[in-house]
Amino acid sequence: MTNDLRLGVNIDHVATVRNARGSAYPDPVRAAKLAEEAGADGITAHLREDRRHIRDTDIDALMDQLTVPLNFEMAATAEMQAIALRHIPHAVCLVPEKREERTTEGGLEVAKDQNRLAEYIGPLAEAGCRVSLFVAAEEAQLEASKRVGAAVVELHTGAYCDFHHEGRFEERDAELARLQKGAAFAASLGLEVHAGHGLTFETVKPIAAIQAVKELNIGHFLIAESIFTGLTSVIHDMRRLMDEARV
Repeated sequence: MTNDLRLGVNIDHVATVRNARGSAYPDPVRAAKLAEEAGADGITAHLREDRRHIRDTDIDALMDQLTVPLNFEMAATAEMQAIALRHIPHAVCLVPEKREERTTEGGLEVAKDQNRLAEYIGPLAEAGCRVSLFVAAEEAQLEASKRVGAAVVELHTGAYCDFHHEGRFEERDAELARLQKGAAFAASLGLEVHAGHGLTFETVKPIAAIQAVKELNIGHFLIAESIFTGLTSVIHDMRRLMDEARV
C-alpha cells in the first residue's frame, strides 16, 4: 500500500441495493468494514436529503464502528450541518445535490456563493472537521474554495471518465490535461487535492499519476464489480493500479 495516494471507498450503492427491497441487507456498514480490512484508507458515505441510499442510522453505525476516517458527503443545508456537527466526522465533503439527478452531475458552484459557504463552513471547521468542496478543475472555483475556508478540494473526474467510455479520446485527453492543471493550481494555493467520480480500472491510472492528488474516492465501480469478483478482490486490484500509476 502506498502512503502517498489514499483510497477512499464509497459504500452508497450497497445501500441502494438494500433499499430497492426495503430490507436490512446488504448492510453498507458491513461493506465498509470489509473495505477497511481490504486496505481502504477511508470510507465515504453521502447522506442525501431524500435518503435514497445512505440513512441516518448508517451514519450512526459508521461513526461507531469504523477505525478509518469517515468522509461524510452532504449538501450545504442546515439539516446536514446539524448532523455533521452532532457526529464530527473526520471529513465533510460539500457536494451539489438535486433530487432529480441519478448521481452528482457536476461540481459545486463556489465562486458565486462565497459568502454563504464561508459562513456555512466556519462552524464545521471550528468543530474539527476537514472541509472539502467537490468542484470542477477551474481556477475560479479553486480560488473561491480557498477563500471560503476549505482545506481540501475534490476534483470532479466524471467528464474525463465519460469521454473515455464513449470513445471520445481527444476530449478525454483535453479533460485530463485540465484536471492535471487544476490539481497543480489547487496545490499551489495550499489546498489538499482529492479526485473522484466515475473512476474504473480503465480510467484510474492517469488520475492516480497526478502527483498533486493525494486521495481518490471511488464507489459505484467498486460496488458494481464486486458482484462478480468480491469487494476485497476489487479493492486490492484498484490499489495495485493506483500504486503502479504512482510509481
